[in-house]
Amino acid sequence: MIASVNIETLPARMRSLKIDERGYPVPWFVAWVEGKPEFRAMDPAKFKDAIKQRRCWVCGERLGVHKTFVAGPMCGINRTSSEPPNHQECALWSAKNCPFLSNPRMVRREDDLSIEIAGNVSGFSISRNPGVAMLWTTRNYDVFQMDKSGPLIQMGEPESVEWLCEGRPATRAEVQASIDSGLPNLEAVAKREKGGLEFLSKAIARFERWLPQ
Repeated sequence: MIASVNIETLPARMRSLKIDERGYPVPWFVAWVEGKPEFRAMDPAKFKDAIKQRRCWVCGERLGVHKTFVAGPMCGINRTSSEPPNHQECALWSAKNCPFLSNPRMVRREDDLSIEIAGNVSGFSISRNPGVAMLWTTRNYDVFQMDKSGPLIQMGEPESVEWLCEGRPATRAEVQASIDSGLPNLEAVAKREKGGLEFLSKAIARFERWLPQ
């Protein structure tokens, strides 16, 4: 069935994943609703297992020394993620083949379930397609409680950062456009905290070294 959709060959670790009726592999973290995968929702039990057992968010196998987060540039600025990391090859495949990650014009379906999902995301969620995918590879991360909705992940110092857009390397202009469109949301949050804008300015300056040349 995989050959029926336009996706790249799966990495070895992902070949044991279930396949949906369209021919797409179902990531390990995805919740199942009435016998069907709901790609917009994660299984809470899988989140706990991923953290405690250091498992890849996509394939479910154990991680090694390096962990790769898939996120947008706003997560890179504040170094936080609501999703656990992956193997680098699983992250790269997802960034190239996931319809939402690889298509800047793709938007998530809005219905009662999507509203419920948004309400269960920790921290401050920016509801948009960032247009580019950031692969943040690090050796470590920490989990902390942001608010009553659940934990957030502090991504460790990166050893590399890769950028993709439409399944190919993203340009500096494409990444900058994503930053410019998302930054007002971070600024609005920073204004509520004493010293927030100063902290954000320093975070942006620290982040710039990881942008494409």
